[in-house]
Amino acid sequence: MITVFGSINMDLIATTARLPKPGETVAGTSFSTAAGGKGANQALAARRGGAEVRMAGAVGSDHFAAEALALLRQAGTDLALVKTADEPTGTAHILVGGDGENVIVVVASANGTVSPDDAAAAVSPMTPGDMLMLQLEIPPASVEAALRAAKSKGVTSIINIAPLTDDAARLGRMADIVVANETEFELLAGRSGLSDAERVQAMQDLAQETGQTVIVTLGAEGVAAVRDGIVYRAKGLAIEPVDTVGAGDTFCGYLAASLNAGLDFDSALRRAAVAGSLACLNPGAQPAIPYAEAVDKLV
Repeated sequence: MITVFGSINMDLIATTARLPKPGETVAGTSFSTAAGGKGANQALAARRGGAEVRMAGAVGSDHFAAEALALLRQAGTDLALVKTADEPTGTAHILVGGDGENVIVVVASANGTVSPDDAAAAVSPMTPGDMLMLQLEIPPASVEAALRAAKSKGVTSIINIAPLTDDAARLGRMADIVVANETEFELLAGRSGLSDAERVQAMQDLAQETGQTVIVTLGAEGVAAVRDGIVYRAKGLAIEPVDTVGAGDTFCGYLAASLNAGLDFDSALRRAAVAGSLACLNPGAQPAIPYAEAVDKLV
C-alpha cells in the first residue's frame, strides 16, 4: 500500500497570445480546468501504475472539491483520509502565453489546513513494507510530522522536494528516498552550477552522509540515482513533448508503484522514466498520466 500525504488542487488555465505586463489587460484565447496538486497527481500516477493507493489531504466544501477528486475516485483510490476543510479547495491559476511561457499563482486554501494531526492519522494505519509519498505543497510542519512518524514505524518514505521552498533542503534529508530535479538538487547539495560529473559526485556524497537513495531527474537526459553506493542511470523515451506539466509527478508515482510491486531498483527507475516521457505527449497533468499497460509495452 502507498499512502500519499499531500496537496489536492484545481488548475484554472487561461491561454493568451502573450502574457500581460503589470497593470495590463489582454484578451484570452481559451480557458480550461483540470484536477491537479502534486499530491493528487502522484497518487493517481501510482494508482495507474498498479499500486493500491490511499490519498490523505484536504479539499473544501465548494464545487471544485468533487472535480478535484474525480479522477482519483474513478481510479479506485482510497479517499477516506481526505478531509473537508472550512477553506476553499486549493487552486493553481495558470496563465500561458503563445510562446509557451507561463505564470502561475498557487493558492493553498484547504491544503494549508493539513496538520500534524492529519499526518499522524495518515501514517497510523501503515505497516513496515508500506510506502509514504510526500511533496511540499502542504505545511512543512505536517510534512515533518509525517516523516518522523513513518521512520518510527519502519515505513519507507519518498519525498519529492517540489515546489522549492525554504524548508526543502531540511525536509529532503529526512526521507529514505529523495527525488529532485537539477535545480532542487543543487539546493539540497548546497552547491550550484554543477557539471554532470560534479552532480553525480555530490549525489554520492549526500547518499553517503544521509544513507538515503538520491534521485535527480534530468529532463530529456533521463534520470540519475545513487542507491547503496551504486550509481544508476535511466533514459526515458525520445519524444517531441506536447506538455511537460505533470511529468515529474508521473515519474514519482510510477517509481513508488514499481518499488512497491517488488521491482528491482534499476527496473523501477526505467519504468518511471518511460512513464514520465509518456506523460509529456498529452496536455494537462492528471489526464496525461499513462496507464500501466501503455508504459509496460515500452519498458
